[in-house]
Amino acid sequence: MCGFVGYINKEKDKKDNIKKMADLIAHRGPDSEGYYTDENIALGFRRLSIIDLNNGSQPIYNEDKSKVIIFNGEIYNFEPLRKDLIKKGHTFTTKTDTEVILHGYEEYGEKILDKLRGMFAFVIYDKNTKELFAARDFYGIKPLYYAKMGNTFIFGSEIKSFLIHPHFKKELNYKMLEYYLTFQYSPGNETFFKNVYKLMPGHYLKYKNGKLEIKKYYEIKFKQDKSKTYDEWKQGIKERLADSIKAHKISDVEVGSFLSSGVDSSYIAACSDVDKTFTVGFNNEKYSEINYAKDLSEKINTQNISKIITKEEYFKNLPNIIYYMDEPVADPSAIALYFVTQIASENVKVSLSGEGADEIFGGYNIYQEPLTDAWYYKIPYPIRFAIGKVASIFPHKRGINFLIRRGLKLEDRFIGNAFIFNNKEVKKILRNKRKTKGFQDLTKPYYDKVAGKDDITKMQYIDFNFWLVGDILTKADKMSMANSLEVRVPFLDRPLIDYATSLPTEYKVDKNTTKKIFRDIASEVLEDKVSTKKKLGFPVPIRVWLKEDETYESVRKVFMKDDKFFNQKAILKLLDDHKKGKADNSRKIWTIYVFLIWYEIFFGGNK
Repeated sequence: MCGFVGYINKEKDKKDNIKKMADLIAHRGPDSEGYYTDENIALGFRRLSIIDLNNGSQPIYNEDKSKVIIFNGEIYNFEPLRKDLIKKGHTFTTKTDTEVILHGYEEYGEKILDKLRGMFAFVIYDKNTKELFAARDFYGIKPLYYAKMGNTFIFGSEIKSFLIHPHFKKELNYKMLEYYLTFQYSPGNETFFKNVYKLMPGHYLKYKNGKLEIKKYYEIKFKQDKSKTYDEWKQGIKERLADSIKAHKISDVEVGSFLSSGVDSSYIAACSDVDKTFTVGFNNEKYSEINYAKDLSEKINTQNISKIITKEEYFKNLPNIIYYMDEPVADPSAIALYFVTQIASENVKVSLSGEGADEIFGGYNIYQEPLTDAWYYKIPYPIRFAIGKVASIFPHKRGINFLIRRGLKLEDRFIGNAFIFNNKEVKKILRNKRKTKGFQDLTKPYYDKVAGKDDITKMQYIDFNFWLVGDILTKADKMSMANSLEVRVPFLDRPLIDYATSLPTEYKVDKNTTKKIFRDIASEVLEDKVSTKKKLGFPVPIRVWLKEDETYESVRKVFMKDDKFFNQKAILKLLDDHKKGKADNSRKIWTIYVFLIWYEIFFGGNK
């Protein structure tokens, strides 16, 4: 796991620039650095050494040095690919997966992407043709950003490394604030920095002579296969899970595992035969999973290393954590994830984690709604819509929220596992006129692609393309890399996912449980209280802290300073109503607060 940055332009001496840019992402690779520059391109690389510790420094070249690669990620099937390429006449100078990608590109062109198993973002430059080829993995596990600033094309693992390039023009992309207020992260291919883009999952790009070409090479497709029995499905998933966990342990350094109270991380920890697991929690027992983790670790004969995060630590580290994120992500668990990667990095270089299981096996509680509330959906939509409109007039409480949500079509109420401000609320709290029509601009094309599917499958598809990419995997990458730790996600393994996307919906979710078939598999290695445990997420006591005087005053001070973005009266009311117990506005308050801290860091001169 590493970090890279590069740019193309015609300036003569690029060495100082690229070194300074790479230094800004040294946390992604503290073990070594490497550079390539010529009259057209500059490449900078920071290495966290995992495979072929002595010879794996990058950039890496092909036999005649006409092509050069920089790569971030892990390819788990690199050894059989390497043997195949040697048979085809390629000569290797290292035992790295990086060199396999390079020779694979020489042999197969962009079709090498379909042969790769792993997580990746890489750039290959052809010195003869002056063409740049870059690609990002299937699910967006590893990041890749790019920007065109005049005649300069910049690319890399983190946006912060772009900011000091002399041609970079730093401007806020205001419309992303509107989307962020709904999603709690920046969705889609744009970022909070104007003219800086994400290469989306399953895409590659080519850049030559000032022309940029982007193509999609992979898309997740849900297609139910009812020809197999439940037991056949169960056996097929078990085999692929075992194979994935084995593949994700390939390493020349020690591998550990994160461990929460959830079934996903518990299953990985129990099946991976690691020596160490890592857990964080809070003083409040309701928000701590440490006792559970220690209990399971003892049963599976591993050492659990844990940390209790204090409120003071949480807020003290917040600005630094937001800086590492590049863009605001208002998921409170991102900060907790920072601390668990920190304690893991003090003990290992690689840790396994459970991201992706909920999206592929149907693990979120909201996926049960179409089944548990089917009786209400029998009411004709116009009547439900009218009831929801009337209900929205009243204070939003549990029963009222039920009527409001069920009065909307799925595409107007589901954008993933966070829905912070609706379109009307965004308009109300913003100081300036809206630049977008609302979140549907982004989600509608995705809903159109699954128009004929059941509602549970539609939600899975939206989560895969929004929540998983924009929140879950973004925070996993940025928080782990902030602590120079490689995080691997065995559930997001292409052979497993290509198989599991055909799983019938009734084997994933029913009225009584989520992640049905996976919990059944997990029950064979975990106690029932673990395998049947309801989805909890990563609990953080934000709602409690925001009612305490010290935290309330600290947040209020930040809200009072803002004179650019928000209707001050409206956001202060959110804060006051929460403190008084009139409403749980914790997520809304946190979303605004994180953005304002982020803006001060990146546009206010703090960094």
